[in-house]
Amino acid sequence: MMKQILIINGPNLNLLGKREPAIYGSRSFVDYLKTIEPLFPEVQLRYFQSNHEGELLDKIHELGFDVDGIVINAGAFTHTSIALADALSAVSAPAVEVHISNVHARESFRHHSYLSAKCKGVIVGLGLTGYELAIRYLMMSDER
Repeated sequence: MMKQILIINGPNLNLLGKREPAIYGSRSFVDYLKTIEPLFPEVQLRYFQSNHEGELLDKIHELGFDVDGIVINAGAFTHTSIALADALSAVSAPAVEVHISNVHARESFRHHSYLSAKCKGVIVGLGLTGYELAIRYLMMSDER
């Protein structure tokens, strides 16, 4: 049976490739996703991005009981959203939090995450490769 992994990107991540390339790189996420999909032929990667907190919550509620794992980069909502943390707690899919930049080497408000305690692990500062590593972890995990 094919596994399903949901990748969720939050606010401003639709601007990857254009937004602050010195921090986030010059590649769009959609282009990156096309390069990693062939690495996981046994996985259906489902991708969702929104700049709206409620839409992110709705997607977690909609798919969080059906997928085998969630890779989440909630962007700035990482540091502000108790609601997203509660949503990750409420669903059965294990989650891995990913950040493209090393948030601990940036502004102090980025050092705190409401999501980390609700996730199996956190990957920071490894660029887009963090998503691939999170998927690999979720594929190895027998959580479900």
